[in-house]
Amino acid sequence: MKQVHVEKYRQIGLKIAYYRKLRGLTQEELAERVGLTPAFIGHLEAPNIMKALSLDALFDIAEALDVPPRKFLDFDED
Repeated sequence: MKQVHVEKYRQIGLKIAYYRKLRGLTQEELAERVGLTPAFIGHLEAPNIMKALSLDALFDIAEALDVPPRKFLDFDED
């Protein structure tokens, strides 16, 4: 992951956590739905851990959370 994109990955992770909680799912339940490990989901959501993810993983997560993928890519620029 390029240093210049770290903030964007952090925002994606926080949005994953937001929509997951909004749907009433645990990290384990989301991980099971998308075929990932709970640890991977936890790393994605942790604001202090920068974890890259593929578009395939993002699309699977978006589908499992019933959220358009574009919602994860709408970044707040500070």
